[in-house]
Amino acid sequence: MGDKNAKGTLALRSETRQLAAIAYGESSPKDDQDEMFALASVLVRQRDARGYKDIMSFARKEKTFAFAVSDGNRRYADMMKASEKDIELHPGMKMAILAATNALEGGEDKSNGAYFWDGADIKANYKHHFKVRRGIKFTDPSHNIYGIQESTKVVIKYKTTKVKNTSTGKVSMTRVEVGRYDQQYDSTAAYGGTIFWKFNPQFLEVTHGWEYK
Repeated sequence: MGDKNAKGTLALRSETRQLAAIAYGESSPKDDQDEMFALASVLVRQRDARGYKDIMSFARKEKTFAFAVSDGNRRYADMMKASEKDIELHPGMKMAILAATNALEGGEDKSNGAYFWDGADIKANYKHHFKVRRGIKFTDPSHNIYGIQESTKVVIKYKTTKVKNTSTGKVSMTRVEVGRYDQQYDSTAAYGGTIFWKFNPQFLEVTHGWEYK
């Protein structure tokens, strides 16, 4: 769990505790191991993609990825103040430490390459949900843990170009399709109460976007 301090006892690294507490806070009360492992992996992937030196800097600046840090989340607060002995005796917290350690050491990625996630809010706020409005698709039926509808729709991107008639010399404007996609988000996994997502490849190709934002 950490390094030995001057007294020879095991000291939990602050980076490990911080990541574990966020994963624990963002996960469902089910204390699902795969869910916490996946959340920790996404957080580290986003931290690295956005160029932050540590999880706390990332959490403070990118609040949408770690609401647990600032919204009064009880699970997050409990883990941040828990002693190492308390953590060892608590199955969920101990599991969160394992998840954080795995992610920080580049271990197994249970999220399957995800950069985003959603909890129960995607069902409760379905009609107005950010991702739903931009298009979601479940790549595996088992990912649809809330029984919601996909929101795919064809989006076509065009570019306007000038075309000169070689006979008359007249210039006209024409629209040319540069690409299309059906949704922005593809599911990658689902555990506990969390669905994990990444951008649809066609969406990234058409928009020349970044995988992480």
